[in-house]
Amino acid sequence: MWAGPNRNEARRATSVAQRLVTWYETHGRDFPWRAPTSAPYQQIVTEVLLQQTRAETVAQVYHDFFATYPSWAQLAESPRAVLEQSLRPLGIWRRRAQALQSLGDAMVQRDGIFPSCRADCEQLPGVGQYVASAALLFQHGRPEPLLDGNMARVIERYFHPRTLADIRYDPWLQWIARRVISNGSYQATNWAMLDLAATICTHKIPRCEICPLRKGCAYHA
Repeated sequence: MWAGPNRNEARRATSVAQRLVTWYETHGRDFPWRAPTSAPYQQIVTEVLLQQTRAETVAQVYHDFFATYPSWAQLAESPRAVLEQSLRPLGIWRRRAQALQSLGDAMVQRDGIFPSCRADCEQLPGVGQYVASAALLFQHGRPEPLLDGNMARVIERYFHPRTLADIRYDPWLQWIARRVISNGSYQATNWAMLDLAATICTHKIPRCEICPLRKGCAYHA
């Protein structure tokens, strides 16, 4: 059982964030949803599109998708078959279309504004912990981690493994991820962590020799 926040881990989390952002400035991936002109609607919907789909694949359809569906209203009002066809290159298009339209209906009623409370966000259709974090991060500027299996892998390799199997319910993992993201630019730190997981701290063969976090990393020790 987790004993609660640890001062040493909090200090190390600050160091991790600083090194990540420095690395990201030179080595971060360039995706259209990361542009300064991207609106919260585009960024949040993109996080839905990214679930179980490679970022490079989403990037290929990004401009056409948001040209066709520039707002929650257009997304909600689209004929289901047309939306499914737009989503087909990303896989699981039927389930994704249903989720996006249900959320679109709810967001039209809310004038496109997500609740600022996590519990209220997660009451919206199709919104779990991850999408709620994206909404709080991109629309409300909150220090929320886009915590998925990839981010968890980086954190656990650097610090230590989590206790619970499900990342959504492990209190230590949730705390340390938020602690890392809370330093500096919340969005940039999230993207840096995800890019490191995708390009260096990979699942099978991590490239520890060029990792900016190798100093102090438990996995590399």
